[in-house]
Amino acid sequence: MSSTIKRFLLVGLGLVLLNALSAFIYTRVDLTEDQRYTLSGGTRQLLGTLPARVHVDVFLTGNLPPGFKRLETAVRETLDEFEAEAGSSISFRFIDPISGTSEAQIQLLDRLAKLGLQPTNLFANQGGTRTEQLIVPGAVISYESKEAGVLLLKGNKAATPTEQLNQSYEGVEYQLAAAIRRLTQPEGSRRRVGLVFGHTQVPPERFSDLLASIQEQYDLFFVDLKKPGPVEGVDALLVLKPDQPFAESEVFKIDQYIVKGGKALFFVDGQRVDSVSAQGSYAQPMPLGLDDVFFNWGARINRNVVKDLACGVIPLNVGTLGDKPNVQLVPWRFYPVLNSFGDNPITRNLDAVSSRFLSTIDTVRTRGIQKTVLLKTSPYTSILNLPALISYNEARQQPDPATYTGGVKSVGVLLEGSFTSLFGNQLLPDSLAQGFKAKGEPGKVLICADGDLVVNDVDYKRKAPLPLGYDRFSQKQFANKEFTLNAIDYMIDPEGLIRARTREVPLRPLDTVKLSQERAWWQAINVLVPLGLLAIGGLVWQVIRRRRYAR
Repeated sequence: MSSTIKRFLLVGLGLVLLNALSAFIYTRVDLTEDQRYTLSGGTRQLLGTLPARVHVDVFLTGNLPPGFKRLETAVRETLDEFEAEAGSSISFRFIDPISGTSEAQIQLLDRLAKLGLQPTNLFANQGGTRTEQLIVPGAVISYESKEAGVLLLKGNKAATPTEQLNQSYEGVEYQLAAAIRRLTQPEGSRRRVGLVFGHTQVPPERFSDLLASIQEQYDLFFVDLKKPGPVEGVDALLVLKPDQPFAESEVFKIDQYIVKGGKALFFVDGQRVDSVSAQGSYAQPMPLGLDDVFFNWGARINRNVVKDLACGVIPLNVGTLGDKPNVQLVPWRFYPVLNSFGDNPITRNLDAVSSRFLSTIDTVRTRGIQKTVLLKTSPYTSILNLPALISYNEARQQPDPATYTGGVKSVGVLLEGSFTSLFGNQLLPDSLAQGFKAKGEPGKVLICADGDLVVNDVDYKRKAPLPLGYDRFSQKQFANKEFTLNAIDYMIDPEGLIRARTREVPLRPLDTVKLSQERAWWQAINVLVPLGLLAIGGLVWQVIRRRRYAR
């Protein structure tokens, strides 16, 4: 047998063995610089333990503009990775929502609207003609008899359209994985969130949207700090807009819960706003009994109220129009709109957050505690120290920017580390001394100086709660709920799905001026250079063959 035949047989045998081995060993290698095809550890764990088959219908497809086509490609690539990780436990398809008959389109769009996926109109100029196109930038995830809508077009609305699409690109994995988790999470494996009650006079319906959203992912329990015994059995503690003071025994329970490695989120006001005169309302200090423990953790809520030129609006009667009042929406600088965030998965690519009667937060030096400012005001602020009059005429006046020189203020801070007890140097009664810890395991605390951030508005005509963050005056949807849910997710499982929010895909935009000037040149290079290389390669190969076989 000749050596050529032996080599041919060996190569053939090697290919057969390689194919046989590939049936048992599966691997994928992500060679991209930003690791865009690599799923986070939390997502892989979720997909590897799916209890039953999950199906995804994506409606972002069809004749899309380039930016949305890139987002569609990102969704397709992400679902390919999901399928590679989960195998037959996940399937997907892409559906054009505007294909088919008009009746079918109407039925489909109505079904998607009920799942929270509203169609979006895209406007573009093509060849001097203005065109309009309807798209649905979302997906529907089905599991057993349950469905969930996933909005794929996310990001900060203040960014450019290109930047917002890129933010949506970066968030595809988290949006899809979080929805799958909500649908597939078994009842017994859900984390437990404790809600401290008995310290607020806010009606329950004003928290209903947030609490309903929490219950989609976690088991929610009420925590009564007045009952004997420590706070136990919850993975995170929520304190929402308290307006009644905490007793020292209650502060002690919160202190010990955090020292022993607990996680807590505080949405508290720095002041109480009461109407007391015809000129306006007075903002006065509101003692809650939490100042000392906050300071011990490394934060202090100041007794002030913020005026910000970046603000929401309120309806105001500015005069008469004929025989009717002329009501217009005017800026109300006591309702700051927060659109500056710290570097953390909680706030990455987050849209603006609305607030009302905001106070500032200072951080203080505390050993072993890492502090991350999450929420900030705009640079154009003015700070009123308490007590302060909030005049009704404030909305009628044109603000003077020269008086808004307070600069950027911190209004929400995340504290992480091993906390020291406020009661470490005190003589405690026997009932409290048992099990007391002066310093314990690493914990987390989030403090926001606005209790209204987690309070939803109400449609009084329908007597129904509005979504958290929805402003019924401007009809804008702010990211209050997304911020709060992200914070709970980060508190409870910092290495889980929330890590997918850290994905960063850098934009590499083309120089539009050079592109318009050199388009023909680069098109010629892209067409002619490969053909030229192919011709040169063929010529060289012919020369080599002639020299080899000329003898």
